[in-house]
Amino acid sequence: MDMTELDELPSAVDADRLLALAEGHHARTARPLGVREAGGHLVKVYAVEAPGRKVTGQDEESALAVAEAHLGLGPVRGSAGLAVLIVHAGGDGDYVLVHSWIEGYMSDLAVFTGPAGDHGQLRPGRAGLAPCVWEAAVLTHERDAYVRRVLDGSGPLTERLTAWARDVIEGDLR
Repeated sequence: MDMTELDELPSAVDADRLLALAEGHHARTARPLGVREAGGHLVKVYAVEAPGRKVTGQDEESALAVAEAHLGLGPVRGSAGLAVLIVHAGGDGDYVLVHSWIEGYMSDLAVFTGPAGDHGQLRPGRAGLAPCVWEAAVLTHERDAYVRRVLDGSGPLTERLTAWARDVIEGDLR
């Protein structure tokens, strides 16, 4: 069956759910927070904020502590030493994503979740939990920045890493 043109919805499609998601979809703000060292990695840090929520300095520090603990296992996972940290003040709670580049062009992703504003309650997300649409936008940019600036870049590695650190996404994410 060619699914490039639909005359009717397949029974597997939850039309009500998809339309409700479309109705509630909105922009969220992304802000780069700089590059830090954590767990033996260079870590590019981002804030993603739902309407009415802000990532505070305390949120950032708590997320960096989570990243420090997770990234400390980097050598065991074959880490290349570069990571991205997303601190997401979501509409339904807080999320921390730690994404790092590991051997063979692969990446490692850990998602931590907790109630809004309760940094001590951040815990690993359930098995299979993946980035939301806004977090995925940041990670898509970061995949492209890694390829563009580090893998396909030219010059000494220090210049490539400087270019990678400066290549950020910011503003409204859709």
